Amino acid sequence: MTRWQPRDGERVAPRASVVAVLDKRGRFLVGDPFFGRAAQLIVDADRRARVGDLVLLRAGGRGGQGGRGHAKVERRIGRPDVARDVLEALMLDRGLRRRFDPAVERAAREAAEGDGVPDVARRDLRDLTTFTIDPATAKDFDDAISAERRGEGRWRIWVHIADVSAYVRPGSLVDKEAYRRGTSVYVPGKVEPMLPEALSNGACSLRPGEDRNAVTVELDLDGVSVVRSAFYRSLIRSDKRLDYDQVDRIFALREHPETPWAEPLAAAREASAALQAERERGGALAVESVEPDFAFDSQGHVTAQHRVVQTEAHRLIEHLMILANQQVAKLLSDRSVPTLYRVHERPEGEAAERLVAQLASLDVATPPTPEYLTPQQAAETIAQCSHLVEQHVQRTGQGMIGLNGLVLRSLKLARYDPANLGHAGLGLTHYCHFTSPIRRYPDLVCHRALLSAVGGGEEAPKASALPGAGDWCSARERDAMSVERAADDVARAFLLERELFERGWEQDFEGEVTGVIGAGAFVVFGDGHEGMLPVRKLRGEWWELNEEGTILEGTRSGAAIRIGDRVRVQVDRVDTARGRVDLLPVEM
Repeated sequence: MTRWQPRDGERVAPRASVVAVLDKRGRFLVGDPFFGRAAQLIVDADRRARVGDLVLLRAGGRGGQGGRGHAKVERRIGRPDVARDVLEALMLDRGLRRRFDPAVERAAREAAEGDGVPDVARRDLRDLTTFTIDPATAKDFDDAISAERRGEGRWRIWVHIADVSAYVRPGSLVDKEAYRRGTSVYVPGKVEPMLPEALSNGACSLRPGEDRNAVTVELDLDGVSVVRSAFYRSLIRSDKRLDYDQVDRIFALREHPETPWAEPLAAAREASAALQAERERGGALAVESVEPDFAFDSQGHVTAQHRVVQTEAHRLIEHLMILANQQVAKLLSDRSVPTLYRVHERPEGEAAERLVAQLASLDVATPPTPEYLTPQQAAETIAQCSHLVEQHVQRTGQGMIGLNGLVLRSLKLARYDPANLGHAGLGLTHYCHFTSPIRRYPDLVCHRALLSAVGGGEEAPKASALPGAGDWCSARERDAMSVERAADDVARAFLLERELFERGWEQDFEGEVTGVIGAGAFVVFGDGHEGMLPVRKLRGEWWELNEEGTILEGTRSGAAIRIGDRVRVQVDRVDTARGRVDLLPVEM
């Protein structure tokens, strides 16, 4: 197990790098920090960049003692009024490298060509009908599935995962870099991959019609019970690359499936439906997720946004991947093989009690609770609340984002840990991340652990290295989520600014309150835009936040702004660089 760790206070990219916009001050070329976290710098002239350009500067140019206060252009990024360029700047500002060291790239190409790939026994499954289901824009395919009916309510499921461990050897240059990154980072129109393209989009990607090395989890299901399991290295060939929209059209009978994958897809659908029903009975959380998806033109401007809601096709893959992850975790736990588990600890009783109070303040039905809640009872209570929220949203058509946000904030953060502490959100006693080794380092750890346990030719991870690895990978995941949220905000802000210039700034928008703080209300409006309605803009009233943090209450009139309320707003200001939108009230 690689033990690379940054020094205290070290960023992945050096602090000396600053994203700035070039300007002219008298005879000097200067860099104004674009994200406002550094002093202005005098910049050495550079033919690659001109005034108004968005650039990455490195402190230490020709002027001053040791280059103090001076900088040189390390890279021209683009223009500050182009969304794609600002997203690139954001990634650089947050410490992402945006390229691999040439030595790592070379090592990845050599691995992709077979250099150093171990000669191990594999089951030849190329005659088994296999397919992938991913977003239409996906380029790397971690997972593929095969399925067949074995009788009434019985199925055999194969989950094939890219055998990244065959190409990324422990301690190699590629392994060290993958560990340093920890995870791929996805922002609108861009990705910071964990692995170089020669592996992520090449040798490891389960592309249709090409022989690929995989690690297969083979499961026999009787209803939802796993009655037989097998884990092994395999050689597969995907017959078809499907996307979620296409599968949903097939399920809705708007498109006909083709031979030979029609029957396996139908079998996988049946097995997934059984797992979905069991999950609902078993007390797992019911939280509807909505992800934004943005379109860009050839110049890098955002042209559209649509919200990706989880559909039956998404759930099919989700349930089969969860099942595979669960079975791998069980085997590793039973055999005491060191690995990283995906841990989601049970919440504290106080968190469940607060959620119940919050929902009750918004007139959402809540479950009965005892006076004192154990962690198990707290987890069950929050799960029950999530189902009641789902019913409330379906009945009223309001509150999905805000109410689900309250549910999620009542939970502890999921993380990676060498101790098997269970996954409260899924209601599982054993769980790990195994199904995405192209983009998550903990999955690669689980692959090595699993293959060591089943005689697959790998050594088990060193137990002494796992606590630090769990902390490191958890931190990298949180950093990635922060970058991704910020990037979504930036893309939305650019799109909104474009729409306002085209249609006029005075237009009104229908919106819904998704959260409240003392300073104002967060509102989703229009076609998925988000903004802040400051209380200072609400004239003639003094607003206070209620004890539950769900309602802004007017102290004079008794008016209220509640999570889930419909509001009508106008846009006051758009700060594209920071993804911030300030709103004005039209009708409350």
